Amino acid sequence: MDAVVILSRQEQEYLLRAVESGLRVASMRQFFLWTQGQLQALLPHQVMVALQFAPSGALRRLECLHATLLPADAETLLADCRDGLALRIARHCMRGGRLPALADLGADEADGRRGPLAGFGTELREAGFDSVLVHGTGPLADGASVFLLFGLPMRPGPRHAYFLELLLAHLHLALLRLPVSEAHAAGRPPRPLSARETEIVGWLREGKSNEEMALILGISALTVKNHLQRIYRLLGVGNRAHALARCLELRLLEA
Repeated sequence: MDAVVILSRQEQEYLLRAVESGLRVASMRQFFLWTQGQLQALLPHQVMVALQFAPSGALRRLECLHATLLPADAETLLADCRDGLALRIARHCMRGGRLPALADLGADEADGRRGPLAGFGTELREAGFDSVLVHGTGPLADGASVFLLFGLPMRPGPRHAYFLELLLAHLHLALLRLPVSEAHAAGRPPRPLSARETEIVGWLREGKSNEEMALILGISALTVKNHLQRIYRLLGVGNRAHALARCLELRLLEA
């Protein structure tokens, strides 16, 4: 049975202020000030990455929020919209039902533990962090949202996961209220599908396997697989079903 978490008077005050302030968030500037202000009082962290997913599993938006200077290579590693560390951790946690999830690399190594995020330890250190706390809504009718807090100054534990759980609904609703830039709103990939990629997705819609597509197109099944992997990265999805759903959603197959 999970241990009961009792909030101190100060923590209750911080929580109430964070909830009250979150109700008024209606712009990206307000969201930033909220996450770097009231939320920091309860859950101090260096970087927050907020992700919103469509019902198909495709990434709708990604926001990387931090008040201190973050090296460009570290931000790219964390927040790339196609294959960034935050996106891969979020999908890993959602697929395995591992929410909330946390990693404290120092404590895990000292205790010989291998937590649910152990496979990301090397990249976490490359980005300059030794801890991350993750929580998200799980699948909802209109999609899902996931929030990752990197670089917590204290060792994250179940208590911090509980704080994030209490704030999760308010973070999710605030993210939904934010106006989305035209590029984000359209959700268009950075380039159009190539002629071959369009063929691949067309046969995907017909339910063809990699081997069947290879015979039809006169190429190897490995080449078909490589085309599919490029399509997944382009669309920000993780599998065949999500790729097809994303193409249909964006009407990429309508000539």
